[in-house]
Amino acid sequence: MGAPAARRHARTNCRRTTEPISEPRTAETTAAPPTLGLGQRPFRFTPNRRLLALEPTGREALDALWLGYTEAHGSPSLRQAIAALYDHVDAAQVLVHAGAEEAIFNFMNVALSPGDHVVVHAPHYQSLSEVARGIGVEVSDWRGDAERGWELDLSELERLLTPRTRLVVVNFPHNPTGFLPTTAFVHALSALSDQHDFVVFADEVYRGLELEPATRPPAFADVNARAVSLGGLSKAYGLAGLRIGWLATRDPRRFAALSAFKDYTTLCNSAPSELLAALALRHAGPLVERNLGLIRANLDRLDRFFEAHRDLFAWHRPQAGSIAFPRLLRGKVDEFCADLVAKTGVLLLPGTLYGEDFGGAFRVGFGRKNLPEALERLEAYLTGR
Repeated sequence: MGAPAARRHARTNCRRTTEPISEPRTAETTAAPPTLGLGQRPFRFTPNRRLLALEPTGREALDALWLGYTEAHGSPSLRQAIAALYDHVDAAQVLVHAGAEEAIFNFMNVALSPGDHVVVHAPHYQSLSEVARGIGVEVSDWRGDAERGWELDLSELERLLTPRTRLVVVNFPHNPTGFLPTTAFVHALSALSDQHDFVVFADEVYRGLELEPATRPPAFADVNARAVSLGGLSKAYGLAGLRIGWLATRDPRRFAALSAFKDYTTLCNSAPSELLAALALRHAGPLVERNLGLIRANLDRLDRFFEAHRDLFAWHRPQAGSIAFPRLLRGKVDEFCADLVAKTGVLLLPGTLYGEDFGGAFRVGFGRKNLPEALERLEAYLTGR
């Protein structure tokens, strides 16, 4: 399958299996209550006016912005702001994309060829595997252990490696389980990549949402010069509408190949988005702390809820991010989720959409202010069963 077909294949499947029901319901279509998406992508978004108010000249800068082509690698101010998130990456080693999705697609097409082998941290965001499959690559899942807080086992990874393994894809903090590795684990995986000559592609889009900042491991691009780190503004910063993502790598040949490929996708990014993104990153602290405050409060609510229903659910408190992956102890998770949304409008994502091996689990998002109302409906549903 060629690259354009691969992109269509991956995107179609991603929308079909991971996006929530969010269209407004009408009397003509259903009498069910409005959907509250506990399984939705869990972000509290920032209004444009609030973002511009972070700097006295913000509105003036946006009004005066030149709307011609922008620089293909990203604006210098934005690349500098992104580089400041890393310890050993400079601005010249950052390539800005139109969201993390484009960055994933471009990287896979640059790094992989038909017949290659890739190992992907599972369960996972579907594009992390399906773009590779669309290219003609064999994909193996490196599954986290649900009984150990979704922890990964490096010895299991070594068993999955083959002479054709070109890439190991990890996601830290992890979507959907909230797993966070230790710094020692990251360095051990880096050493293994050098030993076996594979590249680590690290999806780090939830980086910054560690519940305890001291537990944050280093970015992979800082640890290993051949590694590639993926970042974006959608998750920790709540700025998905800007459609800004990036790749960071200290490998000059990889960077040059990625830059050349991007000439045939978006070429350059939106000027208003880049201006607003740079402004946001200059004030990252308040934006992230606001979202962390909401996440911590909602996570406390979930702790209480699952403790009260420990006979029905197995709950492991996530270490980072705004998504968790509890397990249903009785019944079939597909039926449970379908009945719940039909009767209450509360939407959970059944784990079967990540693969049959995860059929007992379901995804819960807790980054929205309406979580208390969603939990009330879920509680009433369980009481009335």
